[in-house]
Amino acid sequence: MNQEKLKKMEQQIQEEHKNITGMVVLKDGEIRYENYFHTCSSMSRIHIYSVTKSILSILIGIAIDQGYIKNVDQNVLDFFPDYTVKKREKTIQCITLKHLLTMTAPYKYKFAPYIKYFTSNDFVTFTLDLLGGKGKVGDFRYTPLIGPDILSGILTNATNQSVLEFARKHLFTPLGITVEKSITFQSKEEQLAFNKATNISGWVADATGVNTGGWGLTLSPLDMAKIGQLYLDGGMWKEKQIVSKKWIEESTKEHSRWEKQNLSYGYLWWVEKENGFLAMGDGGNVIYVNTKKKQVVSIASLFVPKVKDRIEWIKQYVEPIFED
Repeated sequence: MNQEKLKKMEQQIQEEHKNITGMVVLKDGEIRYENYFHTCSSMSRIHIYSVTKSILSILIGIAIDQGYIKNVDQNVLDFFPDYTVKKREKTIQCITLKHLLTMTAPYKYKFAPYIKYFTSNDFVTFTLDLLGGKGKVGDFRYTPLIGPDILSGILTNATNQSVLEFARKHLFTPLGITVEKSITFQSKEEQLAFNKATNISGWVADATGVNTGGWGLTLSPLDMAKIGQLYLDGGMWKEKQIVSKKWIEESTKEHSRWEKQNLSYGYLWWVEKENGFLAMGDGGNVIYVNTKKKQVVSIASLFVPKVKDRIEWIKQYVEPIFED
């Protein structure tokens, strides 16, 4: 390990990436670096924002592996038999899980109605009511918040368990990850406090008990690194197949593309064709998996707007330190 480069990297964290609370680097399955910043420790748990989506993708894959869901080509409405489609709304009837996983489903809103969403008691029904419309099915439209909850509802209905219960049994517990409880906010102030907290272990849920799909999970950087290593190892963890290699291959290859940002998308994972794949969340939360170098870099961060590009920073200043 190049100590001079390491010192420079840590100085950059202190001066230029002040919201980073912790970082872990794995190389060839071994911890090469683990450090915490700004009063945080290995016991801290941070809201990882949209990295939650990639965790949900894993759970959908496990549900398919175990037969709870047939395949990604199932229609969304198959899982909501009691949902009443609005008059003249036909688009929703041809939307599949794959469209949700690849961000190629249309929605009826131009500007996301965040306030109405957060004050809704039922995130899934609220989102289903916005699904469809005049947009073209198959066109990429990244929905950071209002959209993925439908997948949470599908997983809940298909398994007859909460997303957190299913995750604990089939993913978290096998990997030694603890997520203590579901969290339902009683006020805007509680939610804002949650976003800034470093000591809450949980997964946000709406008033009906359905865990959020696009945000709301708290993990440590070591937890995040374990997820990355699981995918790097083809779904194997301590000689046990947690999720099928087939699902990993499918979920981390390009299925859609955000042309404006020149970014490739898999099944709720961002894809780099040459290097690997990654999960990204607001504030610079990231699980970066370099399949060529057999490296995993995970960073947990508190939210600040307009953070510097963490992926370019990882490539330029972090990866080279641990190449040997």
